[in-house]
Amino acid sequence: MFVAGDPRRAALPPGFRIALDPEVRFFAGGKAAVGGSPWRVVRFGEAALRFLANLRSAGSAGAVPVDPAARALARSLLDRGLAHPLFGDVPSACHDVEIVVPIFGPAKVLEGCLSALAGLRVIVIDDGSLDPEAVRAVAALHGARLVRHGENRGPAAARNTGATIASSDLVAFVDADCRPCPGWLDRLIVHFEDPRVVAVAPRIVSSPEGTSALARYEASRSSLDMGSRSEVVRAGGRLGFVPTAAVVVRREAVLGHRFDELLRFGEDVDLVWRLADRGWLVRYEPRATVLHEPRLALGAWLGRRCAYGTSAGTLARRHPGRLAPARLSFLNLASIALVAAGHPFPAAASIASAARLLHLRLAPFGIGPSASAAIVARGLLSDCSALGSVFRREWWPIGAAALAASALRMRRRQGCLVSRRGAPVVSVLMLAPLVLEMARARPRLDPFRYVGLRLLEDAAYGTGVIAGAAREQTIAPLVPEVRLPKGPPAVGVAFIAGALLGAVLGARCPA
Repeated sequence: MFVAGDPRRAALPPGFRIALDPEVRFFAGGKAAVGGSPWRVVRFGEAALRFLANLRSAGSAGAVPVDPAARALARSLLDRGLAHPLFGDVPSACHDVEIVVPIFGPAKVLEGCLSALAGLRVIVIDDGSLDPEAVRAVAALHGARLVRHGENRGPAAARNTGATIASSDLVAFVDADCRPCPGWLDRLIVHFEDPRVVAVAPRIVSSPEGTSALARYEASRSSLDMGSRSEVVRAGGRLGFVPTAAVVVRREAVLGHRFDELLRFGEDVDLVWRLADRGWLVRYEPRATVLHEPRLALGAWLGRRCAYGTSAGTLARRHPGRLAPARLSFLNLASIALVAAGHPFPAAASIASAARLLHLRLAPFGIGPSASAAIVARGLLSDCSALGSVFRREWWPIGAAALAASALRMRRRQGCLVSRRGAPVVSVLMLAPLVLEMARARPRLDPFRYVGLRLLEDAAYGTGVIAGAAREQTIAPLVPEVRLPKGPPAVGVAFIAGALLGAVLGARCPA
């Protein structure tokens, strides 16, 4: 059912089952919690405690809100990413859905895609391919409807054409180089029982074919793979976007907002953010899986990553404040910089100050000092990982210099960020997350080639970001956002930490 007007007013239907996100942590006897997307502290009223207790005791089995107050609470938990819906699989034949498959490349990739979509209504959009007769033959072989653009207009235009032609309530967009796995559609369309959900995306993983180092790397870490956790998708959340290489959407919502045909890349990010701004929910469902055929020639692979990055400048213009490469706490950043400058004790004082300030803010919620310290530690680790990503991607020339300085044990200063002491810290920030990533993914690849390909991938993407920012004449995608502490005591601590940091770095890095 399409909801006209403000989707925020859409109520959950009776019998809707939800379960708490596994990472939500409760304090103060269940009256406060931390978690969600974006991560936050939430305080609950007395009326919410009974249903919350049911959810906590039910665990992964979840619970069904019965009375209006419980349904309102469930709605809030879902919208904040503190809980996720639970469904059984429903056969796709029970739903009105058509599949739109845009194609511009070789017709041979279309064969595998249409074979995986057998039995479904499919519309193939030939977006000005160089061999239209081959595309026509493959579409006819599989009984798909074919519509051709006279010239290549881009993926956004192809999807808009498909949505306009389709007559179903739901439309699934599937790129020609994707092969959905059995049951994928059943696991996605059940999410539309929530009238506020406008789009649901599956997990996209690389096809396991190929034995080269790049094929094995892609099999363990595809850039289209958004991970194994269910998420609500929104700017600033744990999952900020989903690729539209495979996604199911409400057709009327897309017709009302449409993919921006001026964007050759980033059109999926732009649409997701615009829909979320209108109050709709976009969800990611990793139980549904789609295989993607990656480009396995190194030059084409790196070129694609670079092209993805070029959209950052345009998106920064259209969505101000959302394209910062990282969002860092000032006190965490000061602590990292002090460690890099060789002053661990002032860094520890900065971290302790952050924990104390957070405790002052959270004490009214019943959260004690130990919990506040744990939250600060988690935030520090998160900021370290985010800063390492910036050095690998948007600031990759600085990161590469730091890695070289560390590897060659250079004594000569290369600037403040890659000095004799700073270079190892930057190197650890860059490489430590990759080591943890390898431990989780266990790729069929040795550490040196895995890390090397990961660094090349990030640098290629960062090069695209730099080029896109230069084209749009904006530095927004290159400059991290620094969050200052809140409240009068926090401002004083921040001032002292900033003065100390400036004095230390000024003394160590003379002009």
